[in-house]
Amino acid sequence: MVTTVRKPLPTPPKAQVIPAPGRAPTTGKLSVFLAGSITASSAGPDWRLPLIESLRGHQLTLFNPLREDWNASWREDMSFGPFREQVDWEQDMQERADVLVVYFGAMTDAPISLLELGLSARSPTKKIIVVCHNLYPKLGYVEIVSRRLGLDFFKVGNEKDLLWGVQERLLKLLRARLPRRAPPGQQSQQSA
Repeated sequence: MVTTVRKPLPTPPKAQVIPAPGRAPTTGKLSVFLAGSITASSAGPDWRLPLIESLRGHQLTLFNPLREDWNASWREDMSFGPFREQVDWEQDMQERADVLVVYFGAMTDAPISLLELGLSARSPTKKIIVVCHNLYPKLGYVEIVSRRLGLDFFKVGNEKDLLWGVQERLLKLLRARLPRRAPPGQQSQQSA
């Protein structure tokens, strides 16, 4: 008798990633805009890519503002179509997201990230997670404002701590959104 061992089929990713300038309907239980410093370099990918990979198995929609077709020669001018499309997309998706994650990396002033934080900081409906690298030049100011406004703020010294801290907070928010299962033999509150 021959026994066939069947390998389980791989589980498809649950996370939905919407890169700029995409505008697909969201499918996740929680939508997250990944704002902040661009950290891509010869040393490795931008912080968003490892974070997205670490969240693939969860019911999230992740808005990623990085564009594969971005061209550094694009004029930052309202009349330049691709630039205008990017800025409009970023503003629209930040408004659409349930959560805004803003990362301030080391050795950059990140003026656009400061603006993005300022535009959303007092939103009564949006959860804001603010992360500063220990070497961010405006760390003190961002920390004071974040704490005054009751935003979820933390500092990191490396990308591993950034990924772990953001992932932990997002999964906690996601668990709060998912329906709870009743213990075996008990009827759930939702079906009662």
